[in-house]
Amino acid sequence: MTDIAAPVRVMLVDDHPHGLEGMREIVASDPAFTVVGEASSGEEALALAAAICPDLVLMDINMPGIGGLEATFRLKQLHPSLKIIMVTVSDDITNLFEAIKRGAQGYLLKNIAPSSWLEYLHAVSVDEAPMSKALAFRLLQEFTGMDKPSPSVDQAISSRKPAAGAAKPLPDMTTPLTDREKVVLEHVATGASNREIAGALSLSEHTVKNHLKNILQKLHLANRVQLTIYALQQGIVEK
Repeated sequence: MTDIAAPVRVMLVDDHPHGLEGMREIVASDPAFTVVGEASSGEEALALAAAICPDLVLMDINMPGIGGLEATFRLKQLHPSLKIIMVTVSDDITNLFEAIKRGAQGYLLKNIAPSSWLEYLHAVSVDEAPMSKALAFRLLQEFTGMDKPSPSVDQAISSRKPAAGAAKPLPDMTTPLTDREKVVLEHVATGASNREIAGALSLSEHTVKNHLKNILQKLHLANRVQLTIYALQQGIVEK
């Protein structure tokens, strides 16, 4: 699990008391995080965030009033550097896309193990959260219009993943990225973690992190899911 230098200040948002309690128990179990505030609606979250300035928000997606998606959009407009993770009982890809479009860093399912929650929160906190292979394949399905999933998600993703050290012609497109950054982006779009990218390209993880930081800044994007969508739209990975 990725080390965090200082405790991450977390705000919890859920209209159900049991939902807040569950999130609080998970977050409070790890000294890398500290819960600094709780809200039971999107409207309350907007006011509270302005008062306490959290680093990370866990946002329930379905709430009365303006709802989690709209609250996320408004929070990101007011606090661009704020990290927001949507919390939901459903892995509906439509909800995920809406969340990403509105500025969320990703999503967590309420029914997964607390250890998986904490691992993901650590990764998001230091901007190292990779997309899962399953999610990468679902994105590919969405953009290619495929109706039926492959019998093996791993096999489907691997077939699109560039071989380690292999050179391939890069698409001719208008982009501010260097050739090396395009290659890094290609690996990101197949669901590779920083460690996997470093191994495939014979780079240090620190170098990969720097490349990703530069790519995000150049493209004015916020996270790996948005990078994957960009890579698909630009033809950096095959549709």
